[in-house]
Amino acid sequence: MGEPIYRESVAEIAAGVARGTVDPVAVVTEAVDRCRHTHAALNALVQSRADAAIAEASRLAEAPPGPLAGVPVSVKECFAVRGLVTTLGIRGRASALDRDDAGIVTRLRAAGAIVIGKGNVPQALYLHETDNPLWGKTVHPTDAERGPGGSSGGDAALVAAGCVPLAIGNDLAGSIRQPAHACGIVGLLPRAETLGSGGSFETMPRLVGQRSRAGFLARTVDDAEAGFHGLCGVPAVGATPVHRLRVGWWDDAGVLTPSPAVRRAVAEAVERLASAGATVTRLDPEVAAEAAWLHLGILSSDGGADIRRLFAGERPIEQVRRLLALAGIPGWARGIVAGACVWGGRALEARALRRTGPRRGAAREGLFSGRAAIDTLVTRWATAHDCIVCPVSALPALRHGSASRLLLAASPCLLANLLDLAAGAVPVTTVRGDEESGRPRSSDPVDVAAIAADRGSAGLPVAVQVIALDRRPGIAESIVLGVMRGIAGRGGVTSPIAG
Repeated sequence: MGEPIYRESVAEIAAGVARGTVDPVAVVTEAVDRCRHTHAALNALVQSRADAAIAEASRLAEAPPGPLAGVPVSVKECFAVRGLVTTLGIRGRASALDRDDAGIVTRLRAAGAIVIGKGNVPQALYLHETDNPLWGKTVHPTDAERGPGGSSGGDAALVAAGCVPLAIGNDLAGSIRQPAHACGIVGLLPRAETLGSGGSFETMPRLVGQRSRAGFLARTVDDAEAGFHGLCGVPAVGATPVHRLRVGWWDDAGVLTPSPAVRRAVAEAVERLASAGATVTRLDPEVAAEAAWLHLGILSSDGGADIRRLFAGERPIEQVRRLLALAGIPGWARGIVAGACVWGGRALEARALRRTGPRRGAAREGLFSGRAAIDTLVTRWATAHDCIVCPVSALPALRHGSASRLLLAASPCLLANLLDLAAGAVPVTTVRGDEESGRPRSSDPVDVAAIAADRGSAGLPVAVQVIALDRRPGIAESIVLGVMRGIAGRGGVTSPIAG
């Protein structure tokens, strides 16, 4: 992708604009030019408002500078931006004009940030792979055979490629942290009470008990922190010094065995914290695995009906169609189909069929009872631990076309979604050449796809996840930011792509 055009941090841009030493028009123009320069390779910024953004930057001097004055920002396609469209990658929504800004876009404008356009998304936000028939496929910034993750993949690619220092995504099932991990950047998911949904389009409006949360994608921990404080208005809370941190950790990735580089990344992150004086304790990863199944059970409890309504008769792309078909198998038939999967060598798919799908009445209430039990356990953990460090995903960036098979790779993210915990992803390392293999031979299609994901992955970034166990607004996010900074070093690492 070449070198990024500018290297100022979010805070430096805003401070320079406020002092009059940084020209916001120049900064925004550079961001726009960078988007144009990389578009043919990335296809990440699918709706540009270049002229309007530059005009807005030129008017910044007319108003008191905000905490994000002059900072170029992209927003995920599911957030309304006046004059653009919210399509979710569905052709039938191509004329769905945004007449007003989403709440988070209003807050960005009030803080002085300049929205340069919208980042691409998976169709109906239903995959960890950014592809749809309206805007096309977004490509990973360093490997054309892979994607940047999803569903905030377009914005993650823009940050990683140095087009913008900050982007806004949302996360219902790992959709900020998974692409941050895939692209080697920082992701921050505040608690719902702190930032909320940001006014994003609700793809599952009838979903009970869970909602997406808005959050940040950034080049560094400092940039994520500046975006968080600039938008949330939460007073800066002093992070707990690393030497006083109590860190629980595990390196398991739930249903899918983690790649060797994923385990090593957790080990390196924990060692950095321990070397700085933190107390580190291994915890039982089975809690996270069970949380993932419960969360997926809740999300699929309507059998995919809400997502189907979005298409209004339009045919989804193959990967989305496959997931919707699996989600819609009625409860009475799921055991039969699961049994056939076992006989056909698809044991992981069989397990998923038994744990997900349409549920009503007592069966649905059982999911929430299970969540309450995990909540009780995690609350007990919080008396002895400040945070958890664990994988984001079992795999590095996925190959194009594999996300529906590898949905369970991001299961480590789902504990934070299930319990509305603040969480983040911070890059630690890259895959080594000797870490591209090692999985046992298997004919299970999920294992086969995981083996293919590992093959040729040398040099791809690997992040770890930080989950705060404290739930107080502002404090929870400060814990995540402080631990990520302790892992990354002073200022937080920059993307190995953006430099």
